[in-house]
Amino acid sequence: DGLQFITAVRADRSYDGVRVVMVTTETEQAQVARALAAGADEYVMKPFTPEILVAKLSLLGVLGE
Repeated sequence: DGLQFITAVRADRSYDGVRVVMVTTETEQAQVARALAAGADEYVMKPFTPEILVAKLSLLGVLGE
């Protein structure tokens, strides 16, 4: 699942520079907190718009303004 994936990525030092955005149907605040605590850089809930995705990626510095 997504949490296991994030945990595995964060445990491998060769992925230190990788940004992880969790995209899921989970909307419960506890799930969001778990994903962020596991190492997700951002969290996007489905359904989402292209504008939301662009905003999240911009926050991470992946997209220019």
